[in-house]
Amino acid sequence: MPAPLTEIEDLRRLHQARVPRMFYDYVDAGAWTGQTYRENQTDFSRLYLRQRVARDISKRNLPTTMMGREVAMPVALAPVGLLGMQHADGEIHAARAALSRNVPYTMSTMSIASLEDIAEATGKPFWFQLYTLRDEAFLESILDRARRAGVELLVLTLDLTIQGQRHKDLKNRMTAPPKLTAANLLNISRHPAWAMRMLRTRRRSFGNIVGHAKGVNDLGDLAAWTSSQFDPTLDWARVEHIVRLWGGKVLLKGINDPEDARRAAQTGADGLIVSNHGGRQLDGTPSTIRTLPQILRALDGAMPAYLDGGIRSGQDVIKAMAVGAAGVFIGRAYAYGLGAMGQRGVEAALDIIKREMDLTMGLCGINDVSEIGPQILWSEDLA
Repeated sequence: MPAPLTEIEDLRRLHQARVPRMFYDYVDAGAWTGQTYRENQTDFSRLYLRQRVARDISKRNLPTTMMGREVAMPVALAPVGLLGMQHADGEIHAARAALSRNVPYTMSTMSIASLEDIAEATGKPFWFQLYTLRDEAFLESILDRARRAGVELLVLTLDLTIQGQRHKDLKNRMTAPPKLTAANLLNISRHPAWAMRMLRTRRRSFGNIVGHAKGVNDLGDLAAWTSSQFDPTLDWARVEHIVRLWGGKVLLKGINDPEDARRAAQTGADGLIVSNHGGRQLDGTPSTIRTLPQILRALDGAMPAYLDGGIRSGQDVIKAMAVGAAGVFIGRAYAYGLGAMGQRGVEAALDIIKREMDLTMGLCGINDVSEIGPQILWSEDLA
């Protein structure tokens, strides 16, 4: 009988064992030396919780709202590219898991499944992450497709106008689907269950782009189009244009500096996500939990600030909210579950985090997520 899944690390180990190396590495690696990737996690250990006793904690309550949406806990699934390479039809599995646990699912532009696939599979509103691409016609088209698919909130990513150097991806020559080199075929042969699932699905490329972007009709066209689309000329005027073009709720993702936070509050967006792209862009930048206090001071209540980066437990969620985050987005934590067991693995990741949140709240002597604040920390300042 297999050991029970009690922590996210259990899912990470299963993910590593069950998915080809290049796709596991795509999830579980940072840029350059990986300093920022590691510190996103380890800096949470510098926050200490206050254990309180002799308090009635019999009515603990995790449900709340995120961007006006009622949720089971203040946790959303972050946009992660290539989920369909972690597990066949991975975006569909993740979206269904989020729906079953009543948390938001955020689909990536660089997904293997398409917006229409998620709409058909769930029949419910979801969130969508957009890169600031140069092709204005494609931008307008994908926003229109998102509206028709039932997207209720846009997450606009600002920190990938050029791509950081990720050594493992370069060494693995990572592509989706993988190139059938001798090394890749050997590695795939060691993961027969993954390979069989991939053979059975029709979704093996970028469903939001191929057949939709001008001149992109197959994988041969995709690489050239993608490399030309990330926009190094992005400025705040362009951000404001996209916010207006969408016309609905927008979160700006990739803010990790107080000056950028102040400017973000002037764009017409509804909130921001304190994020360093999971340590996958500028290595050596501070962890998100370290920068969060200064960003909140810069915002001065102008908009809610969510946080991603390094969340691997319910305790991390509690700590982020105690510092002042309105909620969190998890990426690797659920991607591990997806690679490990598909929808069941994502549900397991969410169940683990929810259980850890519940226990931590009780041991801190509080009953409701609305009570989480700096009073439950010994020290909330990492600056």
